[in-house]
Amino acid sequence: MSAADGLMDPGRAQFIWPVRVYYEDTDAGGVVYHANYIAFMERARTEFLRHHGITLSCMERDHRVLFAVTSLSVHFRHPARLDDALEVSVAIQEARAASMVFGQTIRCGERLLVEAEVRVAALSADSFTPIAVPSFMKAMLNDHLARMLASD
Repeated sequence: MSAADGLMDPGRAQFIWPVRVYYEDTDAGGVVYHANYIAFMERARTEFLRHHGITLSCMERDHRVLFAVTSLSVHFRHPARLDDALEVSVAIQEARAASMVFGQTIRCGERLLVEAEVRVAALSADSFTPIAVPSFMKAMLNDHLARMLASD
């Protein structure tokens, strides 16, 4: 995996995005500040969509759809530290009419650092009210979910 590209892990049917921990990501003790794990996961979800040909700017401009996190459950197991090379995973757990649930992990090598479940709602860019996920995106999400279920 190159530092600039994420990739699908066929063995686990999930998308992996590499992240390096920089000084700006850490607290005074050299440990990643808790909110930065959430930012790492946000970037990975964005790159997961981009990997599947979906950009957030296009969704807003061409389809008038925005996405907002409506719930987030995070379990911090171990800290990441300055200069660590992390892998942030993204996997679809559920795709509904107007929302989706992502399962995400952050690992350093084989060590599991963070687990999260993130629910994201599709919103109208004009009214900020819930709307259906566009059909082409829903098809991609359901295809990914089917691969996840088949790999279990």
